Amino acid sequence: MTQNLPSLVIVGRPNVGKSTLFNRLTESRRSIVTNEPGITRDRIYGRAQWDGREFEVVDTGGIVPEDKAGIPGEILRQARVAIDTASRVVQVVDGRAGPLPLDAELAQLLRRAGKPPVVAVNKVDLPRQADMAGQFYELGDEIFPISAAASTARSHLFMTTITDRPDCSA
Repeated sequence: MTQNLPSLVIVGRPNVGKSTLFNRLTESRRSIVTNEPGITRDRIYGRAQWDGREFEVVDTGGIVPEDKAGIPGEILRQARVAIDTASRVVQVVDGRAGPLPLDAELAQLLRRAGKPPVVAVNKVDLPRQADMAGQFYELGDEIFPISAAASTARSHLFMTTITDRPDCSA
């Protein structure tokens, strides 16, 4: 963990592309990416840079807020530690699946923690699919269609929004 850099924390329910986004932002392969849920359990830290600003990026496990038992409960605890110290939180959602109750529950948890999320609508692989993002405005005001697997995850608008705040200036 880097104390002096602003912290961008990536959260979301299982298998929405959090680790893929982390790897894209940090230009690394530190997070394991697989279709199997529950692989990322602890926080994973990396560094990223955008427009001359360096910041810390934190990957978290898939959060299931209502599940307090066993491993999902520990993943939630680990994510809360990262969220509490975050300068900015990005909630990754699956554009193909549409908004699910778990997405809304997580967005509400983040707002209650004083960390309203930037919502990254993932799996929007083609420009003509960008309209899928509109259905996620119920989760927050800052909604961005991205493809974490492609270069659109580092789109200028998305990166400027997540780094262009007083608490995210390095």
